[in-house]
Amino acid sequence: MSTDPAESANPSAASGESGDARPLRCLVTGATGYIGGRLVPELLAAGHQVRCLARTPAKLRDHTWAGSVEVVRGDVTDPASVAEAMRDVDVAYYLVHALGTGKDFEATDRRAARVFGERARAAGVRRIVYLGGLTPRGVPEHTLSPHLRSRAEVGRILLDSGVPTTVLRAAVIIGSGSASFEMLRYLTERLPVMVTPRWVRNRIQPVAVRDVLRILVGSARMPEDVSRAFDVGGPEVLTYREMMLRYAAVAGLPRRLVLPVPVLTPRLSSLWVSLVTPVPASIARPLTESLRHEVVCHERDITRYVPEPPGHPLDFDTAVSLALRRVREAQVTTRWSSAAVPGAPSDPLPTDPDWAGGSLYTDRREIAVDVPREALWRVIEGIGGENGWYSFPLAWAVRGWLDRLVGGVGLRRGRRDAARLRTGDSLDFWRVEEIQPGRLLRLRAEMRLPGLAWLEMSCEPGADGRTRYCQRAFFVPHGLLGHAYWWSVAPFHSVVFGGMARNITRTAAAQASRAEVTR
Repeated sequence: MSTDPAESANPSAASGESGDARPLRCLVTGATGYIGGRLVPELLAAGHQVRCLARTPAKLRDHTWAGSVEVVRGDVTDPASVAEAMRDVDVAYYLVHALGTGKDFEATDRRAARVFGERARAAGVRRIVYLGGLTPRGVPEHTLSPHLRSRAEVGRILLDSGVPTTVLRAAVIIGSGSASFEMLRYLTERLPVMVTPRWVRNRIQPVAVRDVLRILVGSARMPEDVSRAFDVGGPEVLTYREMMLRYAAVAGLPRRLVLPVPVLTPRLSSLWVSLVTPVPASIARPLTESLRHEVVCHERDITRYVPEPPGHPLDFDTAVSLALRRVREAQVTTRWSSAAVPGAPSDPLPTDPDWAGGSLYTDRREIAVDVPREALWRVIEGIGGENGWYSFPLAWAVRGWLDRLVGGVGLRRGRRDAARLRTGDSLDFWRVEEIQPGRLLRLRAEMRLPGLAWLEMSCEPGADGRTRYCQRAFFVPHGLLGHAYWWSVAPFHSVVFGGMARNITRTAAAQASRAEVTR
């Protein structure tokens, strides 16, 4: 069963009843990402067998469906791991993108698509399904944004692979946690009066994530002689300005005043978006660049192969209403930040005695407290987001703003869930690298730093019957600047890290005391 019923596909309607109804063996790449993480349970609900290709399999282990899938460690640019993942597969889903970051992202996308297509053909895969971007008709490809241009090229490479391929081209996807939805949501909610780029007048055909998932599942059973691209969109064509006004109405906000101006370039637009929303400039830029063009469906041929059940595709207001409901109920199963931020460090944690990779700075704090371990763990797991970081809020806020100014993710990503964390979750400008419920939480920094950083919090029963809270911060400097950075902030550690340890244990003690009184 899907983990997100309000925004999930309808598998029975999407299964494309086309003769052979036997379960298919499906490979999903990008399962740690926004769409891939939602597609896996839909495929399982449709009765298919699922294998996931993931660079970091641990990021999948906390999903409710983890025990029902096979996971292969690997990368789409590595022919050997892709070949292993393709073994005995009927349908291969290609759901990975470099998202326009880094100077060579187009070359990376190109190489990965070629490897995927070649290995799929060699393995005898019956179909490739790719989710790309909707591109404007009649516009020379070289004038498209690098993001859209790369997605179009990936689609062509897969179509030329010799494997029957379904290329689905979608514009703005509306669903709880999608980058496009988060951008729309925060712009509208935080700015009653908006001075906006002129692209807010361009026409867009948004589509609900439920319909995207339905079509992805149904595409698995397309006839073997079908190999082409399909436009995918909702029933309405709107300008971005109309989308903001409609969002405000559905969310119960006062009417917004939107004032388009011609002076905001894509770069300035992305910086503006990153300052107002949780979406960092590195991701906001390809999104805003894609909005420079009108992206409207020119055909609806997909309905020949994936019939539309009653009430579908969902209109914009319904899609927004469903997404907002999931946000308010804290039932967002995947977010745009589910996948690692491009350029984030991937080096292993420099664990204590074995570390021989250079300088390692450590700040360690321990406190024994008279509270049950479960009470202390609740506070640890609830850290970040609306609960903050339990020390010197101004310092954390300033650090978040500085990170934003240099193109980092800042503090605004918040949490996927207010109370629960899982491996791979983004948490403000950290990512959950390891979580052992009731015992340990390790976070990896994704802020812009001249080095690598981790923050680890754990709780263990002490020999004296008390609960022992242990907190460690690690920093591996890169070059002289890294060493200078550590020593420049070292004087504040007693306030930031010391205060954090004290306030976490005090909060746990206070909550335990209140719970005792109410019994």
